[in-house]
Amino acid sequence: MGLIKRVGTKSVNAQPPESGAADDGTRQIGPSTPSSAPDEGTRQMAARPAGETDEGMRQMVARPAGQPAPVAPVMLSAGTVLQGRYHVEGSIGIGGMSVVYRGRDLRFKDVVRYCAIKEMAQSAPDSQTRLLNLKNFQREAGLLATLQHPAIPKVYDFFEEHGKVYLVLEFIPGKDLETVLEESGKPLDEARVARWALQICDVLSYLHNHKPEPIVFRDMKPSNVMVVGDDRIVLIDFGIARNLNRSDRKGTMIGTEGYSPPEQYRGVAEPVGDIYALGATLHHLLTNTDPRLETPFTFQERPIRQINPAVSPEMEAVVMRALEYDMAARWQSAEEFRQALLTVPSLAETVGGKPAVAAPVVGKGKSAQTTELVWRFKCEDEVRSSPFVSGGLVFVGCYDTNIYAVDAARGEFRWKYATQGGISSSPVVWQDMVYIGSEDGSLYAFDLRRGNLRWTFRTEKPIRSSPRIEDRVIFVGSDDQHVYAIDGLRGTLIWKYRTWNPIRSSACINGLSIFIGGDDGNVYCLDVRTGAVKWKQRTQQPVRSSPTCSDGLVFVGSLDQNLYALDAEGGWPAWRFRTGHYINSSPFVVGTRVFVGGVDGNMYALDTKNGRLVWKYEVGSQITSSPRVEGGRLYFGAVDQAIYCLDAGSGQLIWKYLTDGPIVSSPMIVNGVVYIGSMDHHLYALKA
Repeated sequence: MGLIKRVGTKSVNAQPPESGAADDGTRQIGPSTPSSAPDEGTRQMAARPAGETDEGMRQMVARPAGQPAPVAPVMLSAGTVLQGRYHVEGSIGIGGMSVVYRGRDLRFKDVVRYCAIKEMAQSAPDSQTRLLNLKNFQREAGLLATLQHPAIPKVYDFFEEHGKVYLVLEFIPGKDLETVLEESGKPLDEARVARWALQICDVLSYLHNHKPEPIVFRDMKPSNVMVVGDDRIVLIDFGIARNLNRSDRKGTMIGTEGYSPPEQYRGVAEPVGDIYALGATLHHLLTNTDPRLETPFTFQERPIRQINPAVSPEMEAVVMRALEYDMAARWQSAEEFRQALLTVPSLAETVGGKPAVAAPVVGKGKSAQTTELVWRFKCEDEVRSSPFVSGGLVFVGCYDTNIYAVDAARGEFRWKYATQGGISSSPVVWQDMVYIGSEDGSLYAFDLRRGNLRWTFRTEKPIRSSPRIEDRVIFVGSDDQHVYAIDGLRGTLIWKYRTWNPIRSSACINGLSIFIGGDDGNVYCLDVRTGAVKWKQRTQQPVRSSPTCSDGLVFVGSLDQNLYALDAEGGWPAWRFRTGHYINSSPFVVGTRVFVGGVDGNMYALDTKNGRLVWKYEVGSQITSSPRVEGGRLYFGAVDQAIYCLDAGSGQLIWKYLTDGPIVSSPMIVNGVVYIGSMDHHLYALKA
């Protein structure tokens, strides 16, 4: 990177410049360089490839000794007539490479027809740069002349006079969105912003599908969007827009920092970059926080509703997906973005007809068929643990400190064992032994049939992680910040790995690696044999969801509201999907679908390959229970006290069963029976 510099006619936190200081609003990374006339709100992101320049931009290099400084443009005075036709009335915008005037076309004698006259201001000191600037100005004129869309200004004329080049455009009588926001002094109304977004998606779709080559706008931001009297939007300033040529790898690193996508820093200009910039624009309008004043690419750390709770969760989710760092995780087209916007309630209320949807929201679970209760078993306290079925017995922990063994067919008591603390950990069975962790800090091993204690392994703090076993080795986390590998037969330590916060996630074992989340926000990949860390991937909040692995990807949720798909070998994010709240639920994969519940009250079905939403089912209360799929049906519990059964393919509700308490336990399905615990102190067996 060379220098990153923002300049503009609308400065942010403007203050009088001091002698020798950088320009107002400038953020420099590297040695300071002399500044010239301000550009049109555009920031160059690094040095351009040699021989290339863009209208509205300048190269950030020191002027060689003896070279003349750029000359400020000489303004046309009011009353000047160009080409014997265009009467200049006054300037309406000044940038480093152009001046825009309001003019009147004198050929229309009986009516007043206004126009915008864009004059190229050749302030560059050397002839080569002036020639390149001229080529770019001509390119803008030629590009606009090929476009026909109501949200793009019409081109009327292009000419040279007295050594200067002029472009005559349709005059847009309105205000740009940055001015609208500044005059409001507060975040703008969601429904109004959504209507603008629909229109912008429409014009971006037109540009991205332009023939013979797509056009990438490259500088979407509020000041480049005009709104006229009937709330119609018009894009302005196509100075850095250009045809998409994927064979050209020497792209210009250009745009406006804060709005430009990360790949544009690398010279990559793709249509999904415009989608990111539109997301940044909408985030600015909905929160009244200027992204040019924030660290680039930190929108996920500044969720819209955290700043402006009046915005709906649906609108936030749509916009935040556009702002994904990974290109593949964003909306993949402007039309897909537009269809997603149509699902936003504030917009659906104002758009006639049935709204189109990007992915169906298939219910709220208000009324449904129920299912048959096979049996229920009463414990002495809340059942937060998830049951495990083996050998005709159901094992489950309870907050009354006991682990219970219950007959799977009849629900009859077989045995229990009291630990020294409540149990939220879930049991696992290996051979003739059952293992479970306790709040007393110990991992217990029992005889499966009689409940006799075989051994205990003591950690320093509560165990809320659930044990996992592979080839006799048990893997479990503890609130003492360690991940443990323990001999399942003898209860002796094999190795332990120290993290920086409690481990409440449970391990996923895949080959010679285990994957587990930590309250320090990391997802860890450890060597099964030694506990050595292979990689760790940082999220923004604690990871209590338990990972699952499929087709080379590790899926895991985080309290930062995202479901991550991480490369199993290297840990880098293949994609991430943002929900409306925390994810405590652990994902479950079947085929090309990954299912996960959210504290936002939705059960999500996503495509494992790209993270696209297939469907979501809204229950209206928190889902921390983890889903399970059996026979094409999806089962989970919710805090609304219900157990749900959905069609895994479509998300349609098949049945739901009400208990008398919230459900954070996760189901296990065996021989057509669903086993699950409830905080009403009962373990349930239901017909699947």
